Amino acid sequence: RRPAQPRGRSRGAGDGMTGNDPAPEQASAEEAPPRRRFLVTYGLPALVFAIIAAAMGYGLLYLDPRSLPSALIDKPVPDFSLPPLPDRRRGLDSDDLHGQVSIVNVFASWCAPCKVEHPVLMQIAADYEEDVKIFGIAYKDRPTDTVEWLEGLGDPYNAIGVDRTGRVSIDFGVYGVPETYIVRPDGSIAYRHVGPITLQDWNRVIAPMVKTLQREAYRQGS
Repeated sequence: RRPAQPRGRSRGAGDGMTGNDPAPEQASAEEAPPRRRFLVTYGLPALVFAIIAAAMGYGLLYLDPRSLPSALIDKPVPDFSLPPLPDRRRGLDSDDLHGQVSIVNVFASWCAPCKVEHPVLMQIAADYEEDVKIFGIAYKDRPTDTVEWLEGLGDPYNAIGVDRTGRVSIDFGVYGVPETYIVRPDGSIAYRHVGPITLQDWNRVIAPMVKTLQREAYRQGS
């Protein structure tokens, strides 16, 4: 009777494999777990990051940030009182935003888009001086820088409040400057505009809204 052969076939020195070496299938099975660990450790986070980046890119390219809603729409403006700029007696508080349709513009001298927007505000102030009040909130800006900025570019505001900490702006829902709010005569927020106002924005959206709110206030008061 022939003796039983060992399961692992012995090879000569030229074969490069001994009788104790695992078969190719066994080697693959043992190598699979490290590959899976690599995919879980590195591949999955990379995939998640790619999905998030794609979603953010879509939002930046296809979603209009000016259409972002505000939690304070149709609600009263926050209760606040801000000090004035140097050498000015009047600051800004929530009581100023009652009794007429108001535009509240949050800006800063260090904000490049604010500089792009500023000529539009100057034109609005000149063309609608008797009809529209524009109030400014200087967001996290040094008062001396704000004064210098207004002296160089002009001042379209009926009053300006200095929000050095940004607390009042945050209460409004601001997350970047410039942002603009349309406030009804009763002190409730009717509209929020994110980003610089253009003449197109004014003519197509903001001016008609202001006129509508003014007509409503007139009818309610008559």
